[in-house]
Amino acid sequence: MWGIMEVNTKVFKEICIERVEDQDYKTITKTRFFFNWKTEQQNKVYKLRILESEIVLGLMSLIDYREDCLLTINLLAVSKENRGKNKQYEDIAGNLIAYACREAIRLYAEKGCVSLLPKTELRQHYISKYGMKNAGKYLYLDGILLFNLVEKYDR
Repeated sequence: MWGIMEVNTKVFKEICIERVEDQDYKTITKTRFFFNWKTEQQNKVYKLRILESEIVLGLMSLIDYREDCLLTINLLAVSKENRGKNKQYEDIAGNLIAYACREAIRLYAEKGCVSLLPKTELRQHYISKYGMKNAGKYLYLDGILLFNLVEKYDR
């Protein structure tokens, strides 16, 4: 069961990660998610929401490079109210990254890999929190690291 924790109450909320639908782009604003997500429509865009709610809390755009058995996280964002010290829920980004890992395993088994190009200030955070490895500009997860992250978030 995948889920996020409400920071103030420590209540576990079951989540759903699913493809963004055309009508979702009306509520996915640059103000709330920091990017114009309509530019990502050519990729596989996923949303994270609490199971009993339609409110989108996180977004991820994936590009599938089949010839390399690689899924690249092109864009990853947590809603404005879930960032920083006063966030409402934690583990939104981690769940989305773990979902990308699960998809890489589903598509490519042991050959799967997930990568992303982090903002400079987040680079060390991705390495320490998610176990990502350095590949120059990019960070990545492969092999047992994919399985470890999926196991961590699939409670």
